[in-house]
Amino acid sequence: FLFSNRLVFGMLYPAYYSYKAVKTKNVKEYVRWMMYWIVFALYTVTETVTDLTVSWFPLYYELKIAFVIWLLSPYTRGASLIYRKFLHPLLSSKEREIDEYIVQAKERGYETMVNFGRQGLNLAATAAVTAAVK
Repeated sequence: FLFSNRLVFGMLYPAYYSYKAVKTKNVKEYVRWMMYWIVFALYTVTETVTDLTVSWFPLYYELKIAFVIWLLSPYTRGASLIYRKFLHPLLSSKEREIDEYIVQAKERGYETMVNFGRQGLNLAATAAVTAAVK
């Protein structure tokens, strides 16, 4: 029950209104929902850790649902508040470092894929030679 509420409130409702903002080209709503998705992504990462460490806390799951509703409510503008007060300044100050890390990760990812491909070809060649010798 709680999981499905999180999906409806945290993902389906915002996804539909994001679609509406894109469809109508309403820039104000588009920016609002982009801020929500950025905050929600951070929340999802944080939730992975907190689910393992503090899920025993009474009303933990109910508080999570209340927090998601607070994030997306047009009255509280929770996502906008968190984005403007915390995330935007943090991301702005760390943007260069994050960009460099992403470039390095992409390069390592490419090198890793090339190495896996090379190892796969070597294994296939070894298997073919072994099969041919027998």
